[in-house]
Formats: sequence, C-alpha cells, structure tokens
Amino acid sequence: MQPPDQQSLERQRFTSLVEQPNHRARFAGIVLVGLLAAFALTTTVVPPPSTERSSLAAPSPAQQLRLGYFANVTHAPALITDQRGFLESALGEDSTALETQIFNAGPAAIEALNSGALDAAYLGPTPALNSYLSSGGTSLKVVAGVTSGGASLVVSADIASVDQLTGTELATPQFGGTQDVALRHFLLERGIQDSVTVTPSSNGTVPQLFAREAIDGAWLPEPHASLLVEEYGARRLVDEAQLWPDGKFPTTVLVVNQDFLEEHPQTVKALVAANSEAIDWLNSAESAERLAAVQESLTELNGSSLPDTVIGAALGEVSFDEEPLESTFPTLMEHIKSVGLGESGDLSKIVDGQWIGTS
Repeated sequence: MQPPDQQSLERQRFTSLVEQPNHRARFAGIVLVGLLAAFALTTTVVPPPSTERSSLAAPSPAQQLRLGYFANVTHAPALITDQRGFLESALGEDSTALETQIFNAGPAAIEALNSGALDAAYLGPTPALNSYLSSGGTSLKVVAGVTSGGASLVVSADIASVDQLTGTELATPQFGGTQDVALRHFLLERGIQDSVTVTPSSNGTVPQLFAREAIDGAWLPEPHASLLVEEYGARRLVDEAQLWPDGKFPTTVLVVNQDFLEEHPQTVKALVAANSEAIDWLNSAESAERLAAVQESLTELNGSSLPDTVIGAALGEVSFDEEPLESTFPTLMEHIKSVGLGESGDLSKIVDGQWIGTS
C-alpha cells in the first residue's frame, strides 16, 4: 500500500471534500402583530411564518443550472444531452440558462456540489454515497441512473492472472473515487492489499506512466481502459461487470444538490427528461452515428480525441439506462467501509426517482 504519510494526507483531503457543509444559510423571521382595540373583547395575534423554505417561496424554475460531468464514455448521456441540445431545449421552456463544467474525477465534483459551485452532476456512485452519508442524508439526491459497466483493471501483457499482481504498482483516477474503491476492495478480498501499491493518478497521465513502465496497470473507466488495451498493448485482466450479479453495476449516476431540488423541482424534472432523451438516442442510434457523436463531443471538450478504434471499443463496454441500480448501493457502501474510506448508514432515501420514466 502507499506510504503512511502519503495515504494519511490523501485520506484527510478526501474526508474534507465529503464533509464540507452543503446547505446555504437559511433565515427565519418571527413577526408578531398584536391588535388591541380599546374596550375590545378579543385579541388577535398573527402567527409567525413557518421556517420551512416552502412557506417563504413556492418552488420555481431556476434562473441557471450549473451542471458538472466528465469527458468520458461513461458520461456519454451527458455528452449527448449537451451536444445535441436536449437539455437546453428542455430548460428553454422555463428560460433557465445552462452552465456546464468538466471534471476529471468524482471527489472534485462532490467538492463543487458541497460548496455550492454546482447544482447537479454526473458522477460515480462512490463519491455520491459518501457525500450523502457523511452529511446525514442532506447533501444530495440521486435522481436518475446513467451508465452501467465500463470499468476494468488493465495490466501489462505479461500479467496473466490475479496471482501475479503481488509486488505490482497500480493506478486509479483519484483517491476515494469509484474505481479507486473498486480496486482497493478487489485487492482486499483476495488478501493482497498489502503487497500491491495503489497510486491515484489522473486519467490523462496514466498512459504515460504505463508506457514508461512506472506502473503495471490501472483500474480505469472508459475510454481510458480501452485506450491502454488498444494503443499500449495492455491486457484487460478484470472486467468489473464480471464481479456483479447479471453484470450490472452503476458506473455513473445523476445527482442533484438537495437545496436546489427543493427550490427548483421543475428544473430537475427537465434535467432528468433530457438525460432520458440522451439515453434513448444512444440506445437507438446506429453504431457509426453514435460513435461520431461521442467523438465530436470529446473533441470539442478536449481539443482532440482518441482513435475511433478506442472509442468504439469503449462504447462496447458500457450500457446506458436511467434506472440507478439502487439495489447495488448497500454493497457499494460496504466496499467503501471495508477499505476505510467511509461508514455505513441509511441509504433508503438517497434516490428521488419520481421523474424517471415520465418524459
């Protein structure tokens, strides 16, 4: 595992991200009006207004929706809903402006959500669960599913079995992220967690590290896993889908800040509807058209894209569905706890799926 000092620093930073206060300050005023008329037989007191937000202002469409997502194939519905204008169209009926921001990993997006810099985000389930539990269930809600599958452990070609991982150095996109927890739990289950070094590194630097043999492999989302296989000669040692019943596990979910959801449910409904429209388009489009659309979006965001063979292979590793696969959340929570990156808690209310399937 990592040196104690380095791992301690990473844990401290990770804990600070998921435990940041989320709610904007609330205020409540108490107005007491007494009307006392001389010789009157009754006294009228106007009761104080409720401190609940709904008594101060009725829910309304937001003036702006600030949405975060990653430039990954596992976030293809976000890419498509933005590129093809599905979300802008859905928001346009309420004159809500859209602002998007690109992230590289889930903990950074959670930091933005908790600080109030984002209203909603596409991200992996692990940071979402950690944020929800560490806030006592007040930070966010999962409002829709997005992507299943599309995460793998890819390694040097000379590593043919899990037994050969002993003594290796492996990378993940970010400490405390979904793939980071998946790898650490995988190693823990096999009793080799102390003989493998896990080094969080950004997706963009992993290929260079792998090419110069600074790492032996990485647990990555798509298209980064397929990039190492197609362009760098890596072997796909573990497809995470093989570790789950029916091969189903959430790679990306759509979450919304709870304050924003309470204040602007109409805007959240539009967001979920656009996500559903993008998923329907991805699932019905011809392969060539889908590949071209994802490539165009990635090129626009990154200034360049990966070869068609890489993106095509990556799209073959994922499936898109607006159901969030909530039944997997308790298992994911136990994985987080087992590797010391979070605690157990009540997840019964983490999903607000009232708009799924209503578009």
